[in-house]
Amino acid sequence: MNETFDRLYNDYHATLFQFLFYMVKNRAVAEELVQEVYIKVLRSYHSYEERSNEKTWLLTIARNVAIDYLRTHNRRSSRWLSKFEFNKQNAKDATPLPEEIVMQKEEVQAIYHSLKNCTLDQQQVLILRYIQEFTVNETAEVLEWSVSKVKTTQHRAIKALRELLDDHTKTNLKGVL
Repeated sequence: MNETFDRLYNDYHATLFQFLFYMVKNRAVAEELVQEVYIKVLRSYHSYEERSNEKTWLLTIARNVAIDYLRTHNRRSSRWLSKFEFNKQNAKDATPLPEEIVMQKEEVQAIYHSLKNCTLDQQQVLILRYIQEFTVNETAEVLEWSVSKVKTTQHRAIKALRELLDDHTKTNLKGVL
């Protein structure tokens, strides 16, 4: 069993932690939840049927652990992204101009601000598809949804996010003008 744990840890730990961190927005809580996922996985690994790949199986367990945590701690589902630390976003270009850095941070902040106003389903799909870079099929497996539901939710989430970003931009422009 030690070999199995070592392999799972080496292959998936970063992905599990990142997913849980995006869900709960707290490093210490995410670390605790990762440990809870590993405990559940190791207890039930003997019954793993390989109907899906290990990654999606693990993230399905992680998703359920995160939802249990959020329910237990009375967090409102529409606010679970509200504590994202925007100031830790770094520009990828090694030599951007100062105004470009400010613009990038403002854009990222606007996206995350708008994302927190999407529904929980929309947030999960956007995180899995665009932050975790899962395929539609992998996202469907993790969320235990049909591919059709993932595509529909993704479409609606992108539309909602665009509208929220437009509203955010208009609100900020009013303050400037």
